[in-house]
Amino acid sequence: MEPGLMVTLTTEKPVAGGWMLARHDGAIVFVAGALPGEIVDARIRRVQKGTAWADVVAIRQASPDRTGDYAPCGGNVLAHASYDAQLRMKAAIIDDAFRRVGRCPLPTLPEIVPSPVRGYRMRARLHVQDGRVGFFREQTHELCAVTDTGQLSPGAEAVVEALQTHGAALRQAGASVIELSENREGNERALHVVLRPGGDGAALAAVAGLEDVTGLSWSIDGSPRVTVLAGQVEVHESFVHGAQQWTLARNVRSFFQGNRFLLDALVQHVCGQLHRGGVADLYAGVGLFSVAATALGHVPVVAVESDPVAGHDLRANGREWRGLLQTKVTPVEDYLRGQRALSVATVIVDPPRTGLSRQVLGQLVDRKVARVVYVSCDVATLARDARHWLDAGYRLADVRAFDLFPQTAHIETVAVFDWSA
Repeated sequence: MEPGLMVTLTTEKPVAGGWMLARHDGAIVFVAGALPGEIVDARIRRVQKGTAWADVVAIRQASPDRTGDYAPCGGNVLAHASYDAQLRMKAAIIDDAFRRVGRCPLPTLPEIVPSPVRGYRMRARLHVQDGRVGFFREQTHELCAVTDTGQLSPGAEAVVEALQTHGAALRQAGASVIELSENREGNERALHVVLRPGGDGAALAAVAGLEDVTGLSWSIDGSPRVTVLAGQVEVHESFVHGAQQWTLARNVRSFFQGNRFLLDALVQHVCGQLHRGGVADLYAGVGLFSVAATALGHVPVVAVESDPVAGHDLRANGREWRGLLQTKVTPVEDYLRGQRALSVATVIVDPPRTGLSRQVLGQLVDRKVARVVYVSCDVATLARDARHWLDAGYRLADVRAFDLFPQTAHIETVAVFDWSA
């Protein structure tokens, strides 16, 4: 096989990334744009070490789960399948990763908490090219229309459309990326514009008055200096759980879970897995889980976050809980290195897509904490790390998933490991 070759394939099953696995002359081919069980004509995109990646050109025999054409804008690589089929595929992907990567087959397919597929997204990274604003088409740097994806709220879509009318100002400023963040209610919405080196932030004055934008800031790519042009660049998220209430503030640039519909369900599930006896929340972000754990009485709590922007929010969100919640803005590796022991019953880890570093894995295993609650946005690295926990004497107590990214190939998975040696 070589790039450009046309082949006819019968797809077998979904794999991580939204690809469908097929075979041609004994070689594995990962196919974009197909569904399980379809017969397709596909063009080979690239070949590496005997494995090929291909794009569907024509459907010879369609799956009954197909609802439309493949249109992978903004990560929507599964939007051509019915939502029930998407959930089945994601459960199969999790099962495959634990069996193949983690070498620990699950006894049953994991439960996946579903989400409405439209308007779910509270955070978005928008790209700017020649004054135009949009998402990237999957595997390319080609812009595509945000409104075609259905991911954003109507209010956020209206703001993106308004940004398009200020293309001249965005070009003059040298804008390359616009980060958008709003709260669940959609009554707070902030923008941060990243400019190319040499950009002119003053040219964004025309954007500062956009309707339904409550705050605007900008920075030069690679520079830590941020200039606030208008309003308040934080949005606020309120939570109620029984008699307990708490609020989180987060900067537009801070990482935060992006699905407005499943946020409460995710927090309640994670907090429901905590043992009494204290919590360490590593990769804590702005305090989504650590503040909730504190408010719900799982004290004492320590929260560790390395990113300075999210760390600033974490400290601010923790002030109300002083004495019960301790916040640390430092790399997790450095924090663990300074702790001879972790006097807590549960550790929460919510690492980046790359998973836990070998150093953190080793440091945590040495502490032999009774329970680890692992929140992951990448099932392949979760399964890889699961093998490490199991080999160290932990058992896999529970796996549940939350469809925080409907229509996309991504899935948020929560795995619980208990010390059993």
